[in-house]
Amino acid sequence: MTILVVEDEIKITRFIKKGLEMEHYTVDTAYDGEEALDKIEINDYDLIILDIMLPKINGIEVCAKVREKKIEAPIIMLTAKDTVDDRIKGLDAGADDYLVKPFAFGELLARIRALLRREKTTKATKLKVGDLVLDPATHEVFRGDKEIELSSKEYRLLDYMMRRPGNVCTRTMIGEHIWGYNFNDDSNVIDVYISYLRKKIDTGFNKKLIHTIRDVGYKIQYKSRPINR
Repeated sequence: MTILVVEDEIKITRFIKKGLEMEHYTVDTAYDGEEALDKIEINDYDLIILDIMLPKINGIEVCAKVREKKIEAPIIMLTAKDTVDDRIKGLDAGADDYLVKPFAFGELLARIRALLRREKTTKATKLKVGDLVLDPATHEVFRGDKEIELSSKEYRLLDYMMRRPGNVCTRTMIGEHIWGYNFNDDSNVIDVYISYLRKKIDTGFNKKLIHTIRDVGYKIQYKSRPINR
């Protein structure tokens, strides 16, 4: 499950991100409303944690814009004010729940679990590209009848790409999503993990699914005829 945390207070963002990653969630972060909308535009999030008081575009406006785009990911609003007016504005803008700061991290986790359970009843769980199948509910991956064992990073990378079949995932997009906001683009770690995935996903199969887009990034796509990398 991938969660976007939108909060301009760095300490709070780091606290939430660290706690969620310990619970095995994949976490992206944004520090203002514009950055949040940019990330929501290109990424498929399972849930969004959204502070109301944000620079550039406030959380209420961000929430409203997200719903205008027909994005249905559950949204938990964070507010420093325990006022009925703030709660009404957030819910009217399309939020699913809210928490008043300061809050207990255990309560945030409980609310996340409740919303994600609700989403499972309305969303297809399995991702498919050709004969490659990834099941987010069980973390099982199969190519045809062959089960594929992946490390945590390999799984997160494959999940990210399979949610964007046929679309180019740039090195920056992959780096920030998998390794965090301060990813060093000069590192070759992405190439290394793509190589790991290729060996596990494509070796022994005529049709290659993982393709290099030179000087840009990578994409996963099923093509009707075999191609050479």
